[in-house]
Amino acid sequence: MKREYLRWYSHRLHRDMELLIFGHAGAKVLMFPTRDGRFFEYEELGVVASLSDKLEAGHLQLYCIEGLARESFYAGQNHPADRVRRHAALEAYVLNEVLPLMARKNPDGSIIVQGCSLGAFQAASLVFRHPHLFTKLVAFSGRYDLTMRVESFGDLFDGYYDDDIYFHMPSHFLPGLACPLRLEQLRRIDMVFTIGDADPFLDNNHHLSRLLSDKQVGHQMHVWDGRAHRAGAWRKMAALYI
Repeated sequence: MKREYLRWYSHRLHRDMELLIFGHAGAKVLMFPTRDGRFFEYEELGVVASLSDKLEAGHLQLYCIEGLARESFYAGQNHPADRVRRHAALEAYVLNEVLPLMARKNPDGSIIVQGCSLGAFQAASLVFRHPHLFTKLVAFSGRYDLTMRVESFGDLFDGYYDDDIYFHMPSHFLPGLACPLRLEQLRRIDMVFTIGDADPFLDNNHHLSRLLSDKQVGHQMHVWDGRAHRAGAWRKMAALYI
């Protein structure tokens, strides 16, 4: 399959950014890595290989980007307001640099956004905030409220709260979303969520599902057996749902 590496300096992030592109045609898939993952994570974990048939057939083209978790949500040395602002800068990079690149390279009108673990949160936050840009959301093993505490996962803002946090947390801003246009845009998106029945974020996924149902936003919620927060499960999920 075709594989391309790109790197450029982002003036929005004030640093070099790298990404990998797999495939030559088809629906474009923007892929966010996990908390500790880099742009090459899904290649190393075998997720890219699990999609090789679709890539070689020209059905999908993957764009694997950096998630910058250690500069944003997991930058514990920084004030919580600065953490969410860094994530907002990453979002601006995606919207103004990565998406135009994707459009130049591939005219296909379908854009899927995918992520695992923290990447699932980043994918969902992006799609829910800008639904007019995307056709599908595929989120594996995500936590959609980074202020919640569960098992070893703590509040990533240390009790701090502001409007930026509110408007980036899907399970916070969705209950108050009443804009008919935004809701209609969300209802047009194919949404797939997966979680294991022994995973720490199971309740949060069910809560998000109820919020979407309350807004009449169709979606699929697949609950897998056991703890599915792992690479082996993600490879199988990718082959099934992307």
